[in-house]
Amino acid sequence: MNYLGNVIRQIIENALNQVDGELEEVLPDYIINKYNLYDINKAIKSIHFPESFNDYNLARERLAFEELFTMQLTLLNLKNKYEIANNGIEFSKNIKMEDIIKELPFELTNAQRKVLKEINSDMESNKAMNRLLQGDVGSRKNYCSVNLCI
Repeated sequence: MNYLGNVIRQIIENALNQVDGELEEVLPDYIINKYNLYDINKAIKSIHFPESFNDYNLARERLAFEELFTMQLTLLNLKNKYEIANNGIEFSKNIKMEDIIKELPFELTNAQRKVLKEINSDMESNKAMNRLLQGDVGSRKNYCSVNLCI
């Protein structure tokens, strides 16, 4: 290892000695136990100074889990705030989705019917929604989006 690498390693070691197992755990115990994760102090120590390759992998798994977990919670929080702050447009209950479906020049799959039922339910409420219309090339997404969503 070169001189700079040794200096950085010593800085990390000194920092870990300063906190000496006092990092605050952010994940609940039941999550740590359920997924058999390292606690935060062991993960931080093991990511920098692993005792084995397995030790390193378990530390990495814990830190990646925490990052994804907190990102999911943040996104869920943003979604909830958006739904509370924004009302959607409440469409008339007189327009029946089945009547529109009958006009289509092709048959829908059961999955497509299920999704349209969900969309219809959402559109009859004042719930704000975001939808992504996806499908294979040639599945008439454009026809559906122009004729059903306007």
